[in-house]
Amino acid sequence: MKKKYKVLVIGSGGREHAILKECLKSPLCGEIIAAPGNGGMEADANACFAVNVEDPASIAHLALEQEVDLAIIGPEVPLCEGAVDALEEKGILAFGPNKEAAQFEASKTFTKDFLAKYEIPTAKYGNFTETADALKFLNNFPEDETVVVKASGLAAGKGVIIAENRAAAEEAVREMLDGGKFGASGESIVIEEYLTGRETSLHLLVSGDQFLTLPSSRDHKKHGEGDTGLNTGGMGVIAPDPTIPDKTLKHILETIAKPTLAAFKSEGIDYRGILYIGLMLTSHGPKVLEFNVRLGDPETQLILPLFEEDTLELFIRTAQKGELPENLTLSGKSGITVVLAADGYPGSYEKNLPISLPESLPVDTTVIHAGTSINEGELVTSGGRVLNIVSFAETADAAFDNVYKACEHPYFEKQYYRKDIGKTVSATS
Repeated sequence: MKKKYKVLVIGSGGREHAILKECLKSPLCGEIIAAPGNGGMEADANACFAVNVEDPASIAHLALEQEVDLAIIGPEVPLCEGAVDALEEKGILAFGPNKEAAQFEASKTFTKDFLAKYEIPTAKYGNFTETADALKFLNNFPEDETVVVKASGLAAGKGVIIAENRAAAEEAVREMLDGGKFGASGESIVIEEYLTGRETSLHLLVSGDQFLTLPSSRDHKKHGEGDTGLNTGGMGVIAPDPTIPDKTLKHILETIAKPTLAAFKSEGIDYRGILYIGLMLTSHGPKVLEFNVRLGDPETQLILPLFEEDTLELFIRTAQKGELPENLTLSGKSGITVVLAADGYPGSYEKNLPISLPESLPVDTTVIHAGTSINEGELVTSGGRVLNIVSFAETADAAFDNVYKACEHPYFEKQYYRKDIGKTVSATS
């Protein structure tokens, strides 16, 4: 009989609820707990525990106290702070990159220098800590050219400024380096050329020299329909992404993914976990926008159910530096997730609104909790992105119909969602 694992899932968002649900499907999963969890995770897990996820020592203490066999780290902050290192020091198996490997998300400066050193395609750039040097570098750009200014450190997705001209870029530089706009995250900045094309991403499951390509997906970042309005953490996803032809995917793997993993080996970086490659498909070929060291949210909600292998077993093998299968067996289905957001998101929004879940849902449709909590026994809203409605079907059209049928239910007051996720996708867009 195979060992039953007691699993700890760290995090409180839709990504972590989706991971927890995938673990529950596995015959390897015995008991499963979460920290801190959310309203949906509290219902599905054996227990949830309050813990400061930004403190690796607290995570390791909880895992040791609860006699956990495997800890799965969902968010970027605990990974970048060294949660995996702290767990492994206590003899606890952990899924996710260690602190050294997590630098690829913790520091854009580190990542850009790595890409340049190994000639992996990316935007032309400069790294700066001094305002005068940064302003001098901006003189290389025409006055009316768009320039990207990034805080090097973690900034909760808000540290990237797309400046429409040199004057706006100069203002962004001063705000970060002189004004402390992003605190310590903005003490070092990256200035780079603005790439044009279509943005996409690729998730790899990496175990040392081996990797698996996870199902492709296409996120919708803008708040408004037709990709208008403010940027968000993501308002919906389709998967697989029909706009990525096989030849494009193969080109990305050969020119970016494989050279990156070879460079990890050259640098002596022990990379185990998820490598999320943000890409721009330019007229000169795919170029790297960024690396993340964890699964995307809300991409996870679709990616993990789209292959038939046991997700928990794959995570265990990766954490143990074990062998991965040569390929994943895709289900052949299409999936859509739509984010139900609080009114006002991504700006200010009301919390603690009661949530009402439907008694029934269309076939292969589920509700994943993101910004929810339990308040005096009642399920309430606690974040801007509150729920993810996820649907799978044999065709993209059927998934579209089912997911939007489920969205019609009044889950909470003034819920907002885009009505065009997956509506206008074509293989040439």
